[in-house]
Amino acid sequence: MYTDIMNKAAIYHRPESEFAFLSKDNLVNIRLRTALDDLVQVELYFGDPYDLSTISSDNENEDKAIWKHEVAKMGKVASTDTHDYYQVAVKLPHKRMHYLFVLTSKTGEKFIYTDRGLIDYSDERISEKYSPFSLPFFHDVDKYKTPEWVKSTVWYQIFPERFANGDKSNDPENVKDWEDTEKIGRGDFYGGDLQGIIDHLDHLTELGVNGLYLTPIFKAPSNHKYDTVDYMEIDPHFGDKATFKQLVEDCHARGIKVMLDAVFNHIGDKSLVWQDVLKNQEKSKYADWFHINNWPVGYEGTKEFEPNMSRDYETFSYSPHMPKLNTSNPEVEEYLLAVADYWIREFDIDGWRLDVANEVDHQFWKKFRRTCDVAKKDFYVVGEVWHSAQTWLNGDEFTAVMNYFYTDAILDYFVKNKLSMNAMVSQLNQQLMLYRDETNGAMFNILDSHDTERLLHACAEDVDLFKQVIAFTYLQPGNPCVYYGDEIGMTGGNDPDCRRPMNWDLENHNPDRFWFFHDLIALRLKNSDLLTMGTMNWQFVSEEKGLIQLKRKLGNKELTGTFNTGTHTNMIDLQKIRASNLAKINGNQIEIAAKGFVISES
Repeated sequence: MYTDIMNKAAIYHRPESEFAFLSKDNLVNIRLRTALDDLVQVELYFGDPYDLSTISSDNENEDKAIWKHEVAKMGKVASTDTHDYYQVAVKLPHKRMHYLFVLTSKTGEKFIYTDRGLIDYSDERISEKYSPFSLPFFHDVDKYKTPEWVKSTVWYQIFPERFANGDKSNDPENVKDWEDTEKIGRGDFYGGDLQGIIDHLDHLTELGVNGLYLTPIFKAPSNHKYDTVDYMEIDPHFGDKATFKQLVEDCHARGIKVMLDAVFNHIGDKSLVWQDVLKNQEKSKYADWFHINNWPVGYEGTKEFEPNMSRDYETFSYSPHMPKLNTSNPEVEEYLLAVADYWIREFDIDGWRLDVANEVDHQFWKKFRRTCDVAKKDFYVVGEVWHSAQTWLNGDEFTAVMNYFYTDAILDYFVKNKLSMNAMVSQLNQQLMLYRDETNGAMFNILDSHDTERLLHACAEDVDLFKQVIAFTYLQPGNPCVYYGDEIGMTGGNDPDCRRPMNWDLENHNPDRFWFFHDLIALRLKNSDLLTMGTMNWQFVSEEKGLIQLKRKLGNKELTGTFNTGTHTNMIDLQKIRASNLAKINGNQIEIAAKGFVISES
């Protein structure tokens, strides 16, 4: 029997999950969780389920089957404050595998971890393949797939109403002066439109981004357009379909992918279908398009985002202006899937970002994903999920999620002082271990957006801290996103202050920030394979010095980021500097000041 020298409760593995998954070239990636610092070695014993040899047994009338297997040593790939994670990639000639884990404790005792749990080690138990874990067949259709282009993308997010006014003929009534930003109201209009984006594509190209994410552009009464009235029409204050088609074509000509924002959790209260429900009540042919709790249904008029606590019908949050759609209704499902298909086929968009994605049923998203994949190969689907998202990231729903959980840990350490350095590293590692490697490489990493305060504002206008946080994030797996205006030093608190009109007086801005982004984006794209799929090695994590060093490695390529989050200057050995701030060469060392960083090549 095994003893208490090993924390058996911490040992965990699950086939057909983030603990056992296929990647390129039919490599099988196997992962195991154990207690922190509990083992000295983990080995994977693996082989074909049917590859058996026969030897004579003690019983003359009975031969004994021996499992032919290989052994691979598993490497420790991540640690949290409670667990270690081991991983290895192996390949088999046939598309099937049985496997066992052999664990060696600090005292040298060995155990076998099987599909039935932990048992004492013996050669006989291995050779007879006692209760192995199984991957019965490697079906390519079940493999998690990421579009290759996603791994080499840096996104630029635009809130269309506030980016640029390129066509004043489609301005809303009472449009505000573009420079009038002293007090921004939630319902204000400034006249930004699609033509304005087309007119400033040179700015995106010069910056170096190659992905454009637009918040909703479909017909809706608000400035944000999350209260959709008609999913099949461009909002007239933004332009028309011809203008949008031109925008996509111009972006593609520049090598820029285009992702739209889909709001399928709810619809605007001015939509024809909801108005029909209000008029005809339970007799409406759209009555089952929504989640109605009580009849008659209605609400008292409120300002746009004032809560209405009435529960006559389900809504987004407590907003009466955004009734929740019943996506399990076949008619709703058919309509929304047709919307998804239409904008892909007719306008050649490259991705959908899905608003409030975690509040829509999984069956709908599975059909949505199939619709997108049929309409266009290598399509990108990103869900807005603010918490851990394994359920949506098994390859049959989303490609990725907006990686708030990951980037929040970065902000909570560097900016908000809510976490210690070790706690941040633990949380980042924990998040990475929730998902397959391919998933981590496709995540949508944002530090600020239309839903949050701007990063510079969160940094109390400290430009050096701002740069340090961005550089650290650009070294992480996943794809970074620039929120419009960050590259010129725009600031602002939470909504609506984070949605100020883009300041196009570029000559009066400090160009340092623009070129900081430009150079970091270029470094990111040059090393995209390394930074999306390379290993993570925390070389140095010192609370005392405030120094954190992360090495990314893929094959022979390496990049190392060193960040001084302390209050005193730190020194590191001289290396080839590829990006830096507040750092200088001092003899055979590099001197990094407080809030400074160096990204170097070994």
